[in-house]
Amino acid sequence: MSSGALLIHVTGQDRPGVTHALAAVVARHGARVLDIGQAVIHDALALGILVELTAELRTSTLMTDLLLEAHRLGVQMRFTEVAAGAYAEWVGQQGRRRFLVTVLGRTLEAAHLAAVAGALTRAGLNIDRIDRLSARVPLEGEAAEGRACVEFTASAAAAGARPDEQALRTELTRLAGECGIDIAFQHDSVWRRHRRLIAFDMDSTLIQGEVIDELAAEAGAGEPVRRITEAAMRGEIGFEQAFRERVALLRGLRQEALQRVIERVPLTEGAERLTRTLKRLGYKMAILSGGFTFFGRVLQERLGIDYLHANTLVVRDGVVTGEVAPPVVDGAEKAAALRRLAAAEGLHLEQCVAVGDGANDLPMLRLAGLGIAFRAKPVVRAGARQSLSAVGLDGILYLLGLRDRETGFDE
Repeated sequence: MSSGALLIHVTGQDRPGVTHALAAVVARHGARVLDIGQAVIHDALALGILVELTAELRTSTLMTDLLLEAHRLGVQMRFTEVAAGAYAEWVGQQGRRRFLVTVLGRTLEAAHLAAVAGALTRAGLNIDRIDRLSARVPLEGEAAEGRACVEFTASAAAAGARPDEQALRTELTRLAGECGIDIAFQHDSVWRRHRRLIAFDMDSTLIQGEVIDELAAEAGAGEPVRRITEAAMRGEIGFEQAFRERVALLRGLRQEALQRVIERVPLTEGAERLTRTLKRLGYKMAILSGGFTFFGRVLQERLGIDYLHANTLVVRDGVVTGEVAPPVVDGAEKAAALRRLAAAEGLHLEQCVAVGDGANDLPMLRLAGLGIAFRAKPVVRAGARQSLSAVGLDGILYLLGLRDRETGFDE
């Protein structure tokens, strides 16, 4: 008959064979392993083995044999007896909702981690695990490519407790702004580990700047178009109205100007690494943009994008007419296109990621399982579940749970 459980704590310098040797002792005594966990930071080992403590095991030489083996291995060991009631309570807590808090920036300081940990504690969450997702940091210089990421896994500290998620999101958003970092808060669910489709806005997301502004500069209408663009991105006027007004100002522009814009507008930081990695992992990718197909096709070929849905700028006899072919791709159409693509790929919307910066991106950001406002206007950040501003577009890989070593970055 079981009288509870025995927790075996092991600490010391890590080296090959420690876990094997100690597990072999446990096996020799026929003890049933109830749980096991191990972590290593640099070469410091922390290993825990939880075994069922039967009456026979209590009178055996298990603990003596383990202590002798620990001495031989040069590690420290201590034992904690867990009463049957306490163990039953622990088992009953396994259904607690779990959350992932991803903290990322150019660098991360102790103050940042302390602030996030404090926010989780005040929300009634217990930190179960902390993992570094970014590459190892050399003593000389900063993190590789100026990226650092740590992921917290947390759960309700008390059984049955439900944290105020909205209040915690608000607190983490405030901390992110004060610290100049990004903090993402997600549910630890099966969907998070099975995203399969990612949809990007184009202008100011995959590329730096707005193509229509660049075209307006070519047409000598830069200032009026820029004013309309900014008002639309802030959500002050409707996208379709603003779009048609801006396109009309391009009337008479020669087709050669389109190629000049293609050649001078750069990709966003991290775009190539992100799309290359996602392609290798089997993701489907789409551009769902209120921008133009003439630029989208270039990106589609360069980045290996599977789908393109954008506006077609009408050109006749080598001259821009100031019109777009209907229908205009606005926010509602982006969301509808995302829904159609998910259905065509046989995916649940929770398996979809959407990324954008403007007010017209909010419908698809809210529809996708993971919607990310990227270097977005305040109204868009406030309306999206997640926001990235402190790092490049490839910071999205961390929100998907990928480590730098898994993306081939530090190979």
